[in-house]
Amino acid sequence: FVVAALLLSLLLLVNLPGQTLWLENSKSFAAQPRFWPAVAIVVMVICFALHLARMRRRRFTKLDMAELRRWAEPLEYALWFMAYVIAVPFLGFLPMSLLLACALTWRLGYRSTAYLGLAALFAVVTVILFKGLLGVKIPGAVIYELLPGGLRNFAILYL
Repeated sequence: FVVAALLLSLLLLVNLPGQTLWLENSKSFAAQPRFWPAVAIVVMVICFALHLARMRRRRFTKLDMAELRRWAEPLEYALWFMAYVIAVPFLGFLPMSLLLACALTWRLGYRSTAYLGLAALFAVVTVILFKGLLGVKIPGAVIYELLPGGLRNFAILYL
């Protein structure tokens, strides 16, 4: 973890000049847009480097592997969400919401038809809320182009 955090901090430090500005006519040094991000990132690099230097060297154990798995578990759900975001423009908001809600419900161990039905209802209510009530503009899916005229327009507008 410390090595990964140090590497990420170094990556941020290297990219700092391209991601922040340095103004020639700034009121003060602390008012520079680059100053406080630079302070934070330099402190991160120093602290992680000191932490790494002060760590006791030892072999990787089963406990380390268990901790690594615990840290990695939330990444699964980020990957589920990224797959959802990538697939919505191709398969549509409603079908992907139904698929994601039911798949995550199944993945979490709730496998009865009642739970899967509630997950599907949640997905439909979410689509109605976002597209119908809040008016969020979500582009129509590529798959909707295969539908006949009137049904295609309905799917693009409401699904």
